[in-house]
Amino acid sequence: MSEADFKACIEACYACAAACDHCSAACLQEDDVKMMAGCIAVDMDCAQVCRTAAAFMARGSAFARDLCRLCADVCTACGEECGKHQMDHCQACAQACRACADACRRMAGAA
Repeated sequence: MSEADFKACIEACYACAAACDHCSAACLQEDDVKMMAGCIAVDMDCAQVCRTAAAFMARGSAFARDLCRLCADVCTACGEECGKHQMDHCQACAQACRACADACRRMAGAA
């Protein structure tokens, strides 16, 4: 994996974390917050694992690829959950999650 791909994955992780933070905060402002509980919970998990994966990659941890595999799985789950909701913040989050999952899968598969 090139340094540009490595940097792109870190940036995708941080962008996804920010989108998840925004989505969870916006979900808390929805009329039916209880209906959004699953979305909020997975947003919080996704934001955390994205930041952790980015940190592991930035410092060249031997566990970065393993964490990227987990991050891709969490991002996929978050993207699927957010994709169920029509609000703009959920749709933007779903898009960021899909992009991050793709970047993390590429990173995890790198030799």
